[in-house]
Amino acid sequence: MRLARLGASHQTRLSFMRVLLRKMRREKWTFDRPEWQIDDNGVGHAVYRAVGPRRVYSLIAFAHDLPAELRSDRVIAEAWDATFTLFDGTPSSEDIERLREQVPLQEAGRVSDSELSLSRANRSVRLWEHVVDALSRGEQPDVGKIADVGYLMRTTAVYGSGKFGAADHSALRARAIMSGPFRAEMLAVWLIRTFVADLVEHMARVQGGDVAVPLSPDIRRLLGIGNSTGLGMAPFLVNHPALLHHWIAAKEEAIARIRSLEIADQDAIAHFKHCFERAGTMLDNWNSDHPIMLAQMSDLAGDCKKIAAHIEQGAMKSKFPWDALIQWSVDALTHEGQEFLASLICEPYGDLVDDLADAMHCDEKICFAIDGSWTLTRVKSELKDVYCWAFETDYTARQNSARFWYVSEAKLEPRLGERYDEPGGEREQPLDIARRAEALWQDLDGAKRSLPDFLASHPNHRRMVRRLQIALQYPYSEIHDNLLDADMRPIDMLRSKLAFFGATRFDPRSDRWLRITMFQNAPYPDELLSMPEDDWIFPPLEAGQ
Repeated sequence: MRLARLGASHQTRLSFMRVLLRKMRREKWTFDRPEWQIDDNGVGHAVYRAVGPRRVYSLIAFAHDLPAELRSDRVIAEAWDATFTLFDGTPSSEDIERLREQVPLQEAGRVSDSELSLSRANRSVRLWEHVVDALSRGEQPDVGKIADVGYLMRTTAVYGSGKFGAADHSALRARAIMSGPFRAEMLAVWLIRTFVADLVEHMARVQGGDVAVPLSPDIRRLLGIGNSTGLGMAPFLVNHPALLHHWIAAKEEAIARIRSLEIADQDAIAHFKHCFERAGTMLDNWNSDHPIMLAQMSDLAGDCKKIAAHIEQGAMKSKFPWDALIQWSVDALTHEGQEFLASLICEPYGDLVDDLADAMHCDEKICFAIDGSWTLTRVKSELKDVYCWAFETDYTARQNSARFWYVSEAKLEPRLGERYDEPGGEREQPLDIARRAEALWQDLDGAKRSLPDFLASHPNHRRMVRRLQIALQYPYSEIHDNLLDADMRPIDMLRSKLAFFGATRFDPRSDRWLRITMFQNAPYPDELLSMPEDDWIFPPLEAGQ
């Protein structure tokens, strides 16, 4: 639960994108595009429907003519190349007209509980123009250029769970396909990917007429959806401790199940080696010029050579081979390699671990009530045991209290301030868990009243006592680091969460925001039932394979 390890996270079989597509494939969902009202300027709307056994969900996409000077990855942008909402059911013409007025405004507009998500995206301009130009001339775009970028559009936000009037997750969790975390958002992004591919082919036809050709299926699959993610996502892991535990616990249980296998049969070993080889292709196309990521990618490249050599030397021939492999990695590999390997050993064992995806959600309301029957002696004893890592730090030192978290007035988004250089510290958000644990410890010294009396006179400690009681029940609920430290990297939190989404190709733009790729190599809706199940996260070894 240290940031250094969380910041080296990789996707797994339990990542939300993969779980969603597996479930829709097994339930034989069907898909169509009942509306395509896009003009020759690329402006208009389209509707994509996902039809399941019991429910229908529709992506409503609005395409805009965006001047280049307004295109931005920043959350403060006010216009985009495309805006979207995921609609609960099939929208009527009245629904579309209502949403046409609101969705392009994003935060400035409002949606209703008939909408499950709100999002927007901008083009990767140079690649977009290259693809349109190539297709319009009857040629396929350069595969190298596509592999280098990985997407034609990137989203800058995918809002859900009640934000801006959209349906709250509590209204959806009884639905099988939506019961897991971020299912509505993942479905929206997957359908957005289809819209983007359709739109680029449409613009090529406008430019080239009868000469134009569509993307070949292999090249089309190389196109994922990009995303730019900043500090707005980071506090989620702190504010949802019980949910974080369920995510980490499911992943750890999956790894533990594999490690408990006494032997690995030849099919499993062959599958593992094949995925390892294909993963190498993905790593070859993982580009970044940021020093943080360059160092981590260098670590991973070196680790992969060590893994390959270790396997070649017969690592899989012993009893409990997966356990031995993980034990070896602790001393032999960096965090990057360790987390990569832990993810990879699960690939051959879907039948053993995939059920854990159903345990990655929880009702957080049951954790809210504080058990007032605890004695202060017990509070202090449990605090010392659970938060011993937090007592190693002097929070009066400038280095250890250099930052403060706050919410911006303009966009109501989390931000990180420099405590000793910027104003606003009085508006600090309670994300300083380590410091709060230490403060509770100090105020408990000599206290003799009951816990309710103590909290009545020290209401500032209610949150910390609640977190302590949650942490005892859910041991993976806390990040074991000081989130105010001058050297703390928010992107470590971002990467951890995005890896659970299933993101790849992490590309920091600073220590506070990064770009990723989602659904690259995944099947499109018309391919979901015909392609091998869950075989897409790693690219094929050769184009067309």
